[in-house]
Amino acid sequence: MALIQEVLEIVRKRNPNEPEFLQAVTEVLESIRPVIDRNKKVRDARILERLVEPERMIQFRVPWIDDKGRIQVNRGFRVQMNSALGPYKGGLRFHPTVYAGIIKFLAFEQVFKNSLTGLPMGGGKGGSDFDPKGKSDREVMRFCQSFMTELFRHIGPNTDVPAGDIGVGGREIGYLFGQYKRLANEFTGVLTGKGLSWGGSLIRPEATGYGAVYFAQEMLKTRNETIEGKICTVSGAGNAAQYTVEKLIQCDAKPVSMSDSSGFIYDKNGITEEKLAFVMSIKNVRRGRISEYAKKFRGSKYVAGQRPWGIKCDCAFPCATENEITAEDAKKLLDNGCYLVSEAANMPSVPAAVDLFLEKKILFGPGKAANAGGVATSGLEMSQNSMRLPWPREEVDSRLRQIMSRIFKNSWDTAEEYGQPGNLVVGANIAGFVKVADAMLDQGVV
Repeated sequence: MALIQEVLEIVRKRNPNEPEFLQAVTEVLESIRPVIDRNKKVRDARILERLVEPERMIQFRVPWIDDKGRIQVNRGFRVQMNSALGPYKGGLRFHPTVYAGIIKFLAFEQVFKNSLTGLPMGGGKGGSDFDPKGKSDREVMRFCQSFMTELFRHIGPNTDVPAGDIGVGGREIGYLFGQYKRLANEFTGVLTGKGLSWGGSLIRPEATGYGAVYFAQEMLKTRNETIEGKICTVSGAGNAAQYTVEKLIQCDAKPVSMSDSSGFIYDKNGITEEKLAFVMSIKNVRRGRISEYAKKFRGSKYVAGQRPWGIKCDCAFPCATENEITAEDAKKLLDNGCYLVSEAANMPSVPAAVDLFLEKKILFGPGKAANAGGVATSGLEMSQNSMRLPWPREEVDSRLRQIMSRIFKNSWDTAEEYGQPGNLVVGANIAGFVKVADAMLDQGVV
């Protein structure tokens, strides 16, 4: 349709050096064509043209002093993409690869992901090109305090509620929250992923990984199968990967790999609870490399400089970063018998890989649906903060299960309704878009 091409052309011209943002916008716009064709109101209100422009984009300088007394300068970002459904909500990423285009792509994806959860949250994302790896706790604290000194004026419990992402875990959230509290002079639910003793939610750390496995279970039900006994490859060794592996173990599946930026480990005997505890100690406490795993556990091996997509498996859980599954990787996965991919990372498969998965009709859960568990539980944390009440673990887990099941059903039914049965990419994009578009229509030209 001419309108879609027109909008994509505008996006290309305005954002020529932002390939990730362009990739995300293209994928969504291409798959919502049927809605645009059917809906003159949406066309006339120029919803698409408004949707691809952030409501607000903030970039700022973050000066801080390292342990040697030298002044360092990083860039900070916050993209407040769309608030039609509620306060902006989305993580902060601290990683050297961060630049405006990455944050915009993540914020754009977040709009639809948050819409799918059914919770009242808009979409935003932020971060910095600061690298917490190899930094002392004091350096991380000084950086976080400087970062929040600027960010605090743009966020708030009813305006914008950031959370963690790559490079931003419990330690960073603690330092960021402490500085916000000091500057705003109020104790409020402005960040999610907080410590349990000061406003955090049970299950929040586990939610992205658990949710990706719950989503996989929903997909398997359509073939009358369970995840029990399935051989599963997992990439990454951070929060999402750790809890994906934990939930797979609990479900009697067999996770056999994890990775970090240096390479991956393959354990043909399966990663057990004891082995996972060792990975958590390497990554969360000592901040070391995954290669240590192979030195400790017999029967496992470490492969440097590669990702685990060449391993024979039934199910794959990409939990690391965007575009980690290339077309070649996707072919390897399919050749090795993989018939389920549940994306716990944001946009981990390149478009050509997604096309292959859809063409072969495997069970494919796109990130904005399969990894929505993290932000869904962040939304539940916001509710608990508003009520000043913590919910027990079982209640949060049960709500998370229900939300993942609802996201799956909504995406599955929408795909069916628009003549693309089984295509959860189309289903998730349309279901997420329709809710945002309706709210934007109701709220006028803003």
